[in-house]
Amino acid sequence: MGETTTRRGFLRALSGGTAATAAAATADETAAQGQQTIDMTDQLVFDPDSVTVQPGTTVVWDNVGSVPHSVTAYEDQIPGEAEYFASGGFDSEDAARQAYPEGSIGGGEQYEYTFETEGDYEYFCIPHESAGMVASITVGSGGGEGGGGGGGMPAIPESARTLGVATVSAMASVLVLVYFFLKYGGDYGLD
Repeated sequence: MGETTTRRGFLRALSGGTAATAAAATADETAAQGQQTIDMTDQLVFDPDSVTVQPGTTVVWDNVGSVPHSVTAYEDQIPGEAEYFASGGFDSEDAARQAYPEGSIGGGEQYEYTFETEGDYEYFCIPHESAGMVASITVGSGGGEGGGGGGGMPAIPESARTLGVATVSAMASVLVLVYFFLKYGGDYGLD
């Protein structure tokens, strides 16, 4: 899956006026608390699937669906000096894989971990790894609120892009029909 952003970031990018101010204030408050939330969905994705945070940030994985998931670090894809993390508190990737479903996060449940060591972290969901439920976190002093690392506009979720393309296509079709009826409609030579 391509880059995505949190629902809060998406709404902030689309909204104006008071809604944008309220969303920005909420995001600033969350960033000030040193927390980043990642949703785990029934569509077997981490949302967002790539974030950049500051050292000391607590990442909270929230299962917003009903399908159980896990958060399991790839042992060889975290900084060498970093502490290993996995839901269930396992010491290694192998231990987490062998013990699953112990460490699973059910619908409505959460798992959290505080990242102290700078670097790149890759992680996955044990039962849905083969379905592509993998993600990454970059911990660095340039990290901030929400979205996938790099400044500028937040990335738009794939579903929103699809909806946008469908809407633009529908609008273009209406414009073509309006042009056709204005140019040729009304006078069919029936005198």
